[in-house]
Amino acid sequence: MREEDALKYPGATGESGPAIHSSTTRVPGPLQPGQLVVARNRKWNGKAHWAVPGRYLGEDRHGWWIFQGTNEFCSRPGAAFYTRSDAVLLVPRSGDWVATFYDDAHPNGVRVYVDLAVAHEWTDIRPAVTEFHVIDMDLDVIRMAGRGVFIDDQDEFAEHRIAMNYPDRLVDDIQAAADELYQAVKAQHAPFDGTDVEWFTKGRS
Repeated sequence: MREEDALKYPGATGESGPAIHSSTTRVPGPLQPGQLVVARNRKWNGKAHWAVPGRYLGEDRHGWWIFQGTNEFCSRPGAAFYTRSDAVLLVPRSGDWVATFYDDAHPNGVRVYVDLAVAHEWTDIRPAVTEFHVIDMDLDVIRMAGRGVFIDDQDEFAEHRIAMNYPDRLVDDIQAAADELYQAVKAQHAPFDGTDVEWFTKGRS
């Protein structure tokens, strides 16, 4: 189990052609509060990554919010686990990222975990069931209790840049986005300013 997985998903155990970095439909179809939304990630080379189920909460000026509760079953190739704390996922209206927020119940002290990601896309599976797809781009901006804010997995990003043949423009975009997000999380700019608290309340009601 990689250190990244242990931080974001406490309790975790255990090819297709390259994707294209291009704009995709970022606005979902009609969503109803409480309906199932599965966040499904993959890597640039098409390999499956984490799949995390949740319930749609609603939207605001920042984007769409999904509640991922305790004891949800999550998996990726080679690992599966039940979550040990609640979380809310923000799918932003713009930007190469998604953000997961935690409260002080998180066993490892993670409060904010921003995945750098591209190719955001919503897919309706059947009535009241939607998947949100994204390509995980390795870098993460993390805020932890007692450690502060830092950018993680820069070594993995450098390795995958070569192994998965990331386009130069994509590399520049992701590095710039990571730097901007680092500053935003550190300064607690919206939506990293406690906006998630009301969504936790809605998710638990």
